[in-house]
This record gives sequence, C-alpha cells and structure tokens, in this order.
Amino acid sequence: MAAENSGTFDIPKEMRSFAEKSVEQAKQAFNTFISAAQHAVNTAQSQASSAQTGAKEMGEMAISFAQKNIASTFEFAGKAVQAKDAQELAALHADYVKGQIATLTDQAKELSRQAAKMTGHGH
Repeated sequence: MAAENSGTFDIPKEMRSFAEKSVEQAKQAFNTFISAAQHAVNTAQSQASSAQTGAKEMGEMAISFAQKNIASTFEFAGKAVQAKDAQELAALHADYVKGQIATLTDQAKELSRQAAKMTGHGH
C-alpha cells in the first residue's frame, strides 16, 4: 500500500489558511492604498494648472501600473497556495518572477518616456 501522495510536498491546512488570510489582508491594504492614491490624484487635478497635467497623467499611469502589479501578485499567491508540490510551487514562482521583471522593465521605460515628455525632452 503506497501512500497516495508519495514524493509530493503537502502544504499543511494551517499554512494554506494563513496564506489565504494574508492574501486577503494584502488585498484590503492595497485597496486602501489605491483609494488614497486616487484621492491624491483627484485633489491634485482639482488644483491643477495646465503645467500640472503631465504630473496628473504620470500619477494615473503609476497607479494603473501598481494596480496591475498587485493583481499579478495576488494571482500568483492564489496559485501558490493551491500548488500540489514543491516543484509546481517553484515553477509558478519562476514564471511569476520572469513576468514581473519584464513588466516592471516596460513600466519603468513608459514612466521615463512620460517624465521626458513632461520636461520637454521626449519625442
């Protein structure tokens, strides 16, 4: 009688439960952060002169990027807590890190282009 899960990495129920609660708390904290950031952008917009339009656009872009990055992190965390074994968890993590590096690189380039445009050095 071989064990059904022989050779696999079982994540204890307590660890899964803790991870799920942590993800939910992180989502709530992120939603609070985004609300505050959007309020700040809206406040800046209501006080904006034409010279501040670029700053508003850049702020909105940064918020959008942050939302996408956090959504990606929550997606990874959801998959991670459902991983069947250590190999699957490692593969999920590798894919997540690779994707985030590419995404963050692209976002940094876009923010740099926006900053250059604001200062009159962009194309």
